[in-house]
Amino acid sequence: MSTKFIFPILLFVLIGCKEEKKAYFTYKNATNEHFLYQGRTDIHNDTCKVLINSAASVEFIVEGDSINLYVEPQTKAHNYISLAINDEYIKRYKIEAGTINKIPLILPTQQSNKIGIYKATEASNGGIIFHGIDTKKLLPTNNDKHYSIEFIGNSITCGMGADKGEIPCGTGEWYDQHNAYLAYGPTVARALNANFILNSVSGIGMYRNWNSEPGEEPIMPEVYENLYLNTDSSKKYDFTYNPDIVSICLGTNDLSDGDGVKERFNFDTQKYIENYINFLNKIYTHYPKTKVALLTSPMISGEKGEILLECLTKIKEHFSKEHVIEIFEFSTVTPGGCTSHPDINDHKKIAEELVPFYKKMLNNSAE
Repeated sequence: MSTKFIFPILLFVLIGCKEEKKAYFTYKNATNEHFLYQGRTDIHNDTCKVLINSAASVEFIVEGDSINLYVEPQTKAHNYISLAINDEYIKRYKIEAGTINKIPLILPTQQSNKIGIYKATEASNGGIIFHGIDTKKLLPTNNDKHYSIEFIGNSITCGMGADKGEIPCGTGEWYDQHNAYLAYGPTVARALNANFILNSVSGIGMYRNWNSEPGEEPIMPEVYENLYLNTDSSKKYDFTYNPDIVSICLGTNDLSDGDGVKERFNFDTQKYIENYINFLNKIYTHYPKTKVALLTSPMISGEKGEILLECLTKIKEHFSKEHVIEIFEFSTVTPGGCTSHPDINDHKKIAEELVPFYKKMLNNSAE
């Protein structure tokens, strides 16, 4: 056979394969009924969905050996998603700003594969716009989990500084090591086969934030009911999510010494307790029958740890005749993540401590 015919034949084969692959896919936009969303979301340009809060997600089941994902940052800065396939964590993807990112995925089987896309960062980093997917076939997705847990907290709950595998601490942007999917909350929920939502903001507190005094910055009770967890009250969260447990881990920032430069007043025990009680009353207006878990902090010990536990005990006593509230006291963690935060292994250990505690609360709910 003459060699002058080899290149055209190969070119034809490659083009043919390429065209066949294009024909193999159909595009499904983000509003398709078979996409299952969890967390805080918003509509964008009618056919897209915004994943707003930490670990907000879209899950779906597809048929075929590959798909293309289309995602985009809502702001002009890069962002991150975490990907799971068939409930196995795969990796974290950087989503570049200013463009729709196409992410091709090779899937493990020709038959059905479950895909999960989770926002790795938090609400203050801007949303992840999910446009849709190319797929052979999008299959119905059912939520078969029997329990739901809402985790309210600060940077620990966000998974800030946890994932230092690709970008070392002290380099890049402040959120480049975020991985909410591997934070303690979602890890606990997966162990218990429970739905979850993270309503968490880095640096935030119950009556003051990490480096601010009351009135200088918005605190959790002031942003909680707003969809984007900020001071924009034009869009409210709908609270259709009905958790069996609301878990709150706030106090680390209230008790912190700040940056050591700005003047920091002594911790106001009365104000902390008062704000916490008012915040719980707000939660009970949305979830009258929920159980509440009050967590200490894995980053606080010694005298501050004792103060925090004493405050939480008084808050529990305040509601003892009306609501079921349990307190969990963490073991002290020596954080291995960035800026003295827990790393992925620390979050795993924290979750292992918490699972029996939540399991007991859920079992009591079923009785």
